[in-house]
Amino acid sequence: MRLVPAGLAVLALLACASLTVGAASVSILDATRDPRAALILMESRLPRTLAVILTGAALAVAGVVLQALVRNRFVGPETTGTAESAALGLLAVSVWAPASPIWAKMVAASLAAMAGTALFVAVIRRIPVREVMLVPIAGLVLSGVIGSVATFVGWQTDLLQYVNAWLMAGEFSGVLAGRYELLWVAAAAAGLAWFAADRFAILGLGEGVATGLGLSPGGVMRLGLAVVAVVTAMVVTTVGMIPFVGLVVPNIVARVMGDNLRASIPAVAVLGAVLLLACDLLGRLVRFPYEIPVGTILGVVGAMIFLWLLYRRPAHG
Repeated sequence: MRLVPAGLAVLALLACASLTVGAASVSILDATRDPRAALILMESRLPRTLAVILTGAALAVAGVVLQALVRNRFVGPETTGTAESAALGLLAVSVWAPASPIWAKMVAASLAAMAGTALFVAVIRRIPVREVMLVPIAGLVLSGVIGSVATFVGWQTDLLQYVNAWLMAGEFSGVLAGRYELLWVAAAAAGLAWFAADRFAILGLGEGVATGLGLSPGGVMRLGLAVVAVVTAMVVTTVGMIPFVGLVVPNIVARVMGDNLRASIPAVAVLGAVLLLACDLLGRLVRFPYEIPVGTILGVVGAMIFLWLLYRRPAHG
């Protein structure tokens, strides 16, 4: 299955289109002779395109890691309280130490996201194994509770606009050079997931199997939670919560390539980047020169894909 090369080719075409779409009419060739065109491309269009690609790839990988850890394909970073916990961590820093540097906010958001994801894992361990559909429901309930706490604290401290930006924005119009570099940290965390893919796959078979093969289930679980938390925290901090990428992309790839986690992670990353970049382009073109946030576009497209996944028979039985 040549899914990765085909996906990279589509991604390259979408990236070229992304560099040329915007309120200002600029082509890539203009940048070689027009300083204004070069400035627009290097300070706005290229950072935005890279931010979309990094976000889509990292969120998709975080989704497949989370699904392997909890052994349920109906969960994602946006449906388990992870994003809401990251926002709560950012809110805590904004209230108690508003002058903190960006690295401190990054650490706080990551730790809070890891704690929220660990709480989700602890909750679903009490759910009977056969009750598969209760797992995503528990995640949605937990997300709602943590999101409500963050909203209440934001309202009490007059920081509600920041909470809305972290949890409801999901858009890249404000991305410029110097304001997206945290996403490279998310990409590095996603790359770490590929190196640990075999460990995550073994843990997905059960703690007894992992222990029998010489792995420490707790250590592998903490590593997986750290990957998911760092990716989600960086995305929420930079562009806000992006729905559905970490939920639907791993399911699409699994239907095509099966459950080989190490082989599927590169395809998951590429397809996540393709999906998010395509939705971002669509949001920029529907009401050109105005924009529709990519989170809104993904809310529609992702829901359609998810319903298709629910009703279509898997290719691998």
